[in-house]
Amino acid sequence: MVDITHKINTLRSATATAIVKVSQQATIDAVVNNLVPKGNVMEMAKTAGLFAVKNTHLSIPDCHPIPIEFTAVEYKIEGLTIEIIFRVKTVYKTGVEVEAMHGASIVALTMYDMLKPIDKEIEISTIKLINKEGGKSSFKNRFPATIKAAVFVCSDSIFAGDKEDRSGKIIVEKLEACGVETAHYEIIPDEVDIIQERTKAYAKENQLVIFTGGTGLSPRDVTPEALAPLLESRIPGIEEAVRNYGQQRMPYAMLSRTVAGTLGKTLVLALPGSTNGARESMDAIFPHVLHVFHILKGNNHDAK
Repeated sequence: MVDITHKINTLRSATATAIVKVSQQATIDAVVNNLVPKGNVMEMAKTAGLFAVKNTHLSIPDCHPIPIEFTAVEYKIEGLTIEIIFRVKTVYKTGVEVEAMHGASIVALTMYDMLKPIDKEIEISTIKLINKEGGKSSFKNRFPATIKAAVFVCSDSIFAGDKEDRSGKIIVEKLEACGVETAHYEIIPDEVDIIQERTKAYAKENQLVIFTGGTGLSPRDVTPEALAPLLESRIPGIEEAVRNYGQQRMPYAMLSRTVAGTLGKTLVLALPGSTNGARESMDAIFPHVLHVFHILKGNNHDAK
């Protein structure tokens, strides 16, 4: 299966439909009046669909076993056709569109099985997805101009040339994937005055200033102390999101002193310096954190 361990949980929903077409009005009348010999067609088919959607991963190899937290089945009868409308919701890392289509198809097949003794010319058609919400496409942020970022690696050892930077490069790659241009990339030592100088200088030219490293508990980890006096508004939600995401994957993440806040119209972030810490922090908040720039411009939270 596709690796989804890097994704975050969001509310996901999907609606799918299927069409059952019968050959005579007598079949429709039997369904509506509950006169089908095998039982109540709509209720039996609905029950089959509810079982099916919870077990989609057992039938479709690449589907993940996911918590199905809401399912609804509706019917619309027009002439000799019965339209099945199947809705599914979950709060998880991956969508439920296949689950919705699977549920709709099983409802249709169950109706076929129950009606075939009284109607030999039933057709099933048009199993399709009507809509889905909650994935990347639901949280795209569009901006009139490219967002620019300055990325700084805070590390005495990397600055001295004793180690190679990996975390900074991961951040640059993630920004590029999110459509953010890295206008400046630099390795600096763990010095309060240098961190503060770079923050003030590059916040004037970039919407994002990101530091990686110096967020631990050693005497030379001073990035949070350097940034705290400069930030006009701390954003605890971003800090909590990074630590919570990391904690689910690595117990030591609780020791990280991630920092997030604004300086003017610029978002300033201090992320862990380890390779995995930087990668997981970016996965935790990007691209969704870019929505902050709509808010900083005075737009409402629904702006895209």
